[in-house]
Amino acid sequence: MPIYEYECKACGHRLEKLQKISADPLTDCPSCDKDELHRLVSAAGFRLAGNGWYETDFKSGNKKNLAGEGGAEKGAPAKTSTKDGAAA
Repeated sequence: MPIYEYECKACGHRLEKLQKISADPLTDCPSCDKDELHRLVSAAGFRLAGNGWYETDFKSGNKKNLAGEGGAEKGAPAKTSTKDGAAA
């Protein structure tokens, strides 16, 4: 279940609430009892980045998302070499 952030437009009170995705948004402010509580848009609580478990356990081969590797641009095909050592 996600944690949603709310802010009251009347008094400025802010709160967090653990709710099901299917639950209706809260509307009544617990601080001033007015019907001015609105859900805020906020960033996710975590980010899968780097070379930790996600990188090593769920991706394989050239699908790995390694930053700073050879200065290649994102989405550019990787250079491969042939048996005689020439770049393909």
